[in-house]
Amino acid sequence: MGNYSQAHICQCMSLLSTLRRNSVVMVTDNRQKTGKEFVEGVMELARGLLPLGIRSGDVVSIAAFNSELYLEWLLAIAYVGAIAAPLNYRWSYEEALLAMEVVRPAMLVTDDSCIPWYSKLQLRDIPSLRWHVSVDSPSSDVLRASNNRTSGRPKGVTLSHSAFIIQSLAKIAVAGYGEDDVYLHTAPLCHIGGLSSALAMLMIGARHVLMPKFEAKSALEAIERHSVTSLITVPAMMADLVSKFRGKETWKGIDTVKKVLNGGGGLSIELTKAAIKLFPQAKLLSAYGMTETSSSLTFMTLYDPSVDNSGRPPRLNDERKLHSAHEERGVCVGKPAPHVELKISVDGSSHVGRILTRGQHMMLRYWHRSPPNESVSGNEVWFDTGDVGSVDDSGNVWLIGRANSRIKSGGENIYPEEVERTLLQHPGVTGVVVVGIPDSRLTEMVVACVQIREDWQWMNKTIKHSVSKQMPHISSDVLSQHCKQKNLTGVLNFFLDGCFDKGCELPDNYSADTASHKRCKGETIKSIRPNSFK
Repeated sequence: MGNYSQAHICQCMSLLSTLRRNSVVMVTDNRQKTGKEFVEGVMELARGLLPLGIRSGDVVSIAAFNSELYLEWLLAIAYVGAIAAPLNYRWSYEEALLAMEVVRPAMLVTDDSCIPWYSKLQLRDIPSLRWHVSVDSPSSDVLRASNNRTSGRPKGVTLSHSAFIIQSLAKIAVAGYGEDDVYLHTAPLCHIGGLSSALAMLMIGARHVLMPKFEAKSALEAIERHSVTSLITVPAMMADLVSKFRGKETWKGIDTVKKVLNGGGGLSIELTKAAIKLFPQAKLLSAYGMTETSSSLTFMTLYDPSVDNSGRPPRLNDERKLHSAHEERGVCVGKPAPHVELKISVDGSSHVGRILTRGQHMMLRYWHRSPPNESVSGNEVWFDTGDVGSVDDSGNVWLIGRANSRIKSGGENIYPEEVERTLLQHPGVTGVVVVGIPDSRLTEMVVACVQIREDWQWMNKTIKHSVSKQMPHISSDVLSQHCKQKNLTGVLNFFLDGCFDKGCELPDNYSADTASHKRCKGETIKSIRPNSFK
């Protein structure tokens, strides 16, 4: 395990094998393991890896559903000094192949989740790969194949043991996790949010309830069956849980769930209220971060049932605060965690700039690359998150958007996320995507593709006569006035139009097709962008 004076994720095994020796710490389906049994499973795997030639510095990739075996593999790999490289089991064959060409694993560990692409993988040659084993029964099958290359490469983030431990301690301190917690694994262990929270729970000796993958119905059943106290979500998960909960007359989770941490995007005001109704006894927190920072950079408490200074029943943690977290200046993502150093790199007199961070929570580098996105201030080196925001007088971080999604229109910097947030505050709007399209005069023209509520009507000059007087209506003029009232500047001096389900088409020169914005020509906008764990 290397130098015991240095941080190492396997140090959690001392607590599990002593204080939690006879306590159930792992539950997967009908399987249960005590702390002693779990540690023995880790050590048995570690002893099996050494004869296969897995040594310090070797990479072992894992692609599998959540289970206690996945956690045993992670710790066993780390114990022998090797490097664990989780792969997303939902990837296509091409994506999995590209990832393995980047990390160059000596061993691949899989389960049935990878059947769609594993058979194809057998026909390819990955020169570094010597062993393929099943997550539940190690074997010595060797993959041999021919060599062909594909263009495009993903980025592998290299994280240290100390970064994971610092992140775990921050989550324990902020969320208040303890050894009595029963933690439901809703997030996949191949995601940084799921992995960092799992390590935090291992450090304190909590009980883990593992479901192979997230399904709202199964999650609600697991919460009731195992008296779950803690879980993490992303907005899409929370929306699914709320939707599945509707209509239930009795719900044991009302009393058991005490801590919910949301990442991968902020919860809307409506979804926050619904989450509080679903988990009224839970402290509801949100987090902002990324894989490169070992998960969460900032935390914010949205609701805390223990805070009640008025003598009245606990309610939304100051509803005005929640509304202010969705103001025009961006989204409030809370204060930096205790271990995080963060600053805003601004140009001129503006208080808005690129969000920079540094510290032990940072990645070592991208795999096989030098540390990227470094911003040098004097003799100090900071990591550029790629996000744009500001910090207010109370130390709260306000997130505006991604720097690479910025639209340059008429000399003004316009962030699509800021325009989207403002338009979504209009009662007639349910979905919106803002993009920039080439324009000979403005350089880029701002176009908003909007989805309106079913009981609202779109009105413009050509169909004005057909608008029902009984139904509320919406138009470009209405939205423009709405933005002006919300003090959204730098947009309304230029072109702002709507592309609706039953409305106009985008100009012929529209070609915006980026990773952060969906192509909206000729399709109805059903979602803004996919959620991901941070």
